[in-house]
Amino acid sequence: MKLNYKKSGQGDPLIILHGLFGSADNWFSIARELEKHFTLYLVDQRNHGDSPHSSEWNYEVMAADIKELMDDEGISKAYLMGHSMGGKTVMKFATLFPDMIDRLIVADIAPRYYPVHHGKILEGLNAIPLDTIQSRKEADDVLATYIKIPGIRQFLLKSLGRDDAGKFIWKINLPVITEQIEIVGEAITSEKPIEIRTLFMGGANSDYILDSDKEEIAELFPNSSIIFIKDAGHWLHAEQPKAVIETVKAFLG
Repeated sequence: MKLNYKKSGQGDPLIILHGLFGSADNWFSIARELEKHFTLYLVDQRNHGDSPHSSEWNYEVMAADIKELMDDEGISKAYLMGHSMGGKTVMKFATLFPDMIDRLIVADIAPRYYPVHHGKILEGLNAIPLDTIQSRKEADDVLATYIKIPGIRQFLLKSLGRDDAGKFIWKINLPVITEQIEIVGEAITSEKPIEIRTLFMGGANSDYILDSDKEEIAELFPNSSIIFIKDAGHWLHAEQPKAVIETVKAFLG
């Protein structure tokens, strides 16, 4: 699949992947600083942003999408960074194409299985009547009955776009994501350890990387380290962008 991406900057290639319900735009504020040091590729994963939709949606094909992008761009080796679902994608990529990664950054996710916990979000998104709403405010009003936190609604509604006729549409492939949401939580495994130098970067206020995950992380990624960004939750790049930028720069040298 030919993914949509935004390329900027100069230097060694750094490919950044967003999480579930997100898009390349989530990383713009980070990109402004990192593009001074790297050639950045901010990628929309399949079924998200402006990339194509497909009923085939799993970490193996999402990793293959990134390989296709690298092949098309003539990139033999790159730094890879992924947040949440994107973190699982880059971990899967590392199990399939380890020689194409220089260093790896996994943002606030562990390799283990995560149970489905997006039910209320999906219920709310599917409740928005795209055929009848006239404004984003109307969509937000519907979503507010399911999700009380305005910031979360604002993030989710970034995926609400319009077609050529001006009708509201989802940029995410909502039907496929709804039907196949279990794949997002799937564990990433490998028959042998991944020796790539890897940084697991968690939010100190998040519960996505737990003490109980450290042994599994060390077994799968023996050349890894774990740090936690102070005063940050799961959306660490939005909550503490300066700390994330400095951490990325220090790790990638």
